[in-house]
Amino acid sequence: MTDLLRPIEIARPASLHFGAGLVPLISRWARERSVSRTLVITGKSNAKRIDLLELPGQVEVFGEAMPEPDIPNLNAALAMAERVKPDLVVGFGGGSAMDLAKLVAVLPGSGQTIHDVVGPEKVHGRRALLAQVPTTAGTGSEAGTRALVTDPATQNKLAVQSRFMMADLAVVDPDLTLTVPSAVTAATGVDALAHCAEGFTSRKAHPLIDLYALEGIRLVGRYLARAVRDGGDREARAGLALASLYGGYSLGPVNTTAGHAVAYPLGTRHHVAHGLACAVIFPHTLAFNAPAVADKTAQVLQALGVTAAQQEVAIFEAAYGWCAGLGIEMRLSKLGVPRDDLPPMATEAHAIRRLLDNNPRDLPRDRILQFYEAAF
Repeated sequence: MTDLLRPIEIARPASLHFGAGLVPLISRWARERSVSRTLVITGKSNAKRIDLLELPGQVEVFGEAMPEPDIPNLNAALAMAERVKPDLVVGFGGGSAMDLAKLVAVLPGSGQTIHDVVGPEKVHGRRALLAQVPTTAGTGSEAGTRALVTDPATQNKLAVQSRFMMADLAVVDPDLTLTVPSAVTAATGVDALAHCAEGFTSRKAHPLIDLYALEGIRLVGRYLARAVRDGGDREARAGLALASLYGGYSLGPVNTTAGHAVAYPLGTRHHVAHGLACAVIFPHTLAFNAPAVADKTAQVLQALGVTAAQQEVAIFEAAYGWCAGLGIEMRLSKLGVPRDDLPPMATEAHAIRRLLDNNPRDLPRDRILQFYEAAF
């Protein structure tokens, strides 16, 4: 499960700054590179605070990044990029905005479409500089080379991975997350937890990543409940921002497993926010995988501050209680998911082999359906 002899590559942004109050660094960095035209990719709420970036020259804003971006959303951003021809693309927001920014930085002028670049290392290159500034603590997308968009025709997520989508600059300023509502804080925090826990227990797990993954879990266990209770707790916000970053480190060379595969249809088919979907599924897959990774599962629970359990049922109850204790709605029936869509969702999730093949235990389609039914 953790083979020291297996080669692994770690990729990081060319420059990464972490710390409260550092967001103005992007302005100095852009000026040093004589940036004259910038395109900021963001959502509606963050579009109102673009001035925090203090960017030089002409600044255009695509402020329509969706929580679960799809191809039409991407195409709208690409059309603006074709018009603006930016020197610099900035992702300013959560994972969705940062994922769109990656694709906007590489596709315009390349002759490639989104369908041409799905999969690993199919992007031809990049013309614009790319900077990422996260405003939530969940995805860790600022530190990675992957981008996900939904294809409405198939309701599946298209995953693009390319070294050309790694940021030239990432600025992780935890103070930007102080305004995140408590419910979103809880859900995105469990997304960071899921990245770390799935990377830690993956078939591709590696000691070089385990270090980050386990510390990320500890940070979530220590700080998430605090940030949910008090959004102005700056230490807790910083701890979660670091956990999110460590989760992003886990995604590159290891990636997620069954938890994300089972969560994806909730977002693509029913627009359940990604972090919330991960939270609903997390207890089910953690408990299911426990027989294959018993020691690591115990370490996950211990890192969260949860009493260690041995049996699948006890592990599920411990993880479920921890998530529910954050105020997260854990029932699919309360999240707008219809019961008659559970079987097709199970079929769809079971087909996401790029993630399920990483899972430490084979997960049949019928067991995925049982997860959905139990969560309903």
